[in-house]
Amino acid sequence: MLKLIIGVKGTGKTKALINLVNTAVENSKGNVVCIEKGDKLTYDVKHQARLIDTKQYYISDAQSLFGFVAGILASNHDVTDLFIDSALKICENDYTAFDKFIEEVNALIAKIDVNVVMTSSIPVEEASETVKKYL
Repeated sequence: MLKLIIGVKGTGKTKALINLVNTAVENSKGNVVCIEKGDKLTYDVKHQARLIDTKQYYISDAQSLFGFVAGILASNHDVTDLFIDSALKICENDYTAFDKFIEEVNALIAKIDVNVVMTSSIPVEEASETVKKYL
């Protein structure tokens, strides 16, 4: 299942994501992974979640982010929940590439049992039809 949490800056997207990550850690019988740009979630996310900073792996666009997500899921079949904070920002705010990324992730997880939640700073009224499908 793919879910997007969108809204303008300051609407609580990251706070909602942190709550979802920590709840997943408590309830998952597998691994929980959280991808972010930078290290702002270090003290908010429970240590049992694998927290990954995209800067450390030179991930700077939608294509490299998709390859990274696919690699994580291919190499660890115990991942039950994957979270991405500020996904559009990681995709260089390229809306077209972001839409393609969303569809690729959705196609990938359709074959495996993993929950994916992403946050992005997009005003709801400006969301593309692709984004709206996953709200």
